[in-house]
Amino acid sequence: MARIGVFGGTFNPPHRGHLQAAEEVARVLELDRVLFIPDREPPHKQVPDGTPDGRTRLELVQAAIGELPFAEADDMELRREGKSYTADTLRLLRDRFPDDTLYLITGTDMFLSLHQWYHPEEICRYAVIVGLRRTEGDRDGAFQAQKNRLEKQFGARVELVENRVLEISSSRVRRLLILGGAEKYVPEPVLSIIRTRGLYNTDQDYRNLPEEELRRVAVGLLKESRVNHVLGCADTARKLARLYGADETAAYRAGLLHDVTKAIDGEDQLLLVDKYDILISDFERSHPKLLHAKTGAYVAKYVFGESEEIQKAIFWHTTGKADMSLMEKIIYLADYMEPTRDFPGVEKLRELAWTDLDRAMLLAFTMCIEELVRENKNVCKDSREARDFIARELGEPVEEIPQQEE
Repeated sequence: MARIGVFGGTFNPPHRGHLQAAEEVARVLELDRVLFIPDREPPHKQVPDGTPDGRTRLELVQAAIGELPFAEADDMELRREGKSYTADTLRLLRDRFPDDTLYLITGTDMFLSLHQWYHPEEICRYAVIVGLRRTEGDRDGAFQAQKNRLEKQFGARVELVENRVLEISSSRVRRLLILGGAEKYVPEPVLSIIRTRGLYNTDQDYRNLPEEELRRVAVGLLKESRVNHVLGCADTARKLARLYGADETAAYRAGLLHDVTKAIDGEDQLLLVDKYDILISDFERSHPKLLHAKTGAYVAKYVFGESEEIQKAIFWHTTGKADMSLMEKIIYLADYMEPTRDFPGVEKLRELAWTDLDRAMLLAFTMCIEELVRENKNVCKDSREARDFIARELGEPVEEIPQQEE
């Protein structure tokens, strides 16, 4: 009797996280084989624009698993019409392998929501449920609670496997295919097919896009929670540019791109730092949230072909610096006070911004620094120098900031 892993998903695209997860489960549970089954139409989510068709994703899976002797790509869900329900797939596999044991491999979100799936009782009847949980364990008890629920409610057999491998989502990989750095996560045979065929818009020239197209592409690279902020920043930047005599089009484009790498986490920010040969300080390396400004500026230059004025405005929009240009001030301020921002003092800042740009900048730097000091966080050198410079320009006293190690 064989032990067969069932690994379903869109595989959009397949990446090393998928492969290492399969290897880990196969090792821990001593599986004889793992079936990678790309879905035709996932029932729980809408696939993003630019997703290759099922047959192409199957080909990518075949390329990805080439070096895994226990892995096989199966097209059974692609041959079925309609949504790819796991219960239907397991029922057919049960008929195909009546004497074998099926192990359904699920990631964190899938495992924790399995009781809400289509016919969960059938899923639990046909297969052992394998929940992959992160290496730090089940600190809040969610995995153990879900295991207990599935066992009690559906009579499930559940195995929890510590996920000691690469944690990465396909959406993260798709961003890196455009922004740079995907080589770390995508097997070379898969990457070769993607680039040869221009999959995931890798053949598109993003330089000097028309405004509406730039807006569409920029929004597509963001997390959904960030979209309204970025659009608000772009609109605010355009209005400030109109008021203070800057290039309105450049301000809007800089606003659209100022957070273009914000969805990339700290580890991947460092991939972009290496790819574009960006000089960073030890402070920035230890505070990766600050890196999106610099990586965003280089992406604006090398991917989107934007002007030096736009690049510099993006580069300094998080920390600021001494002696900022008009465009740099506009993007810094637009980012800080756009309409979705809500914090004590923001209304005063907005009112001042429409009458005195430099005094609004001084207030913004002061508020930001005071908040960091209250939270016992480091204030970077550039922000200190930015506030001090503009305070001196306005003839205001320069207040000492508590020194912290960088």
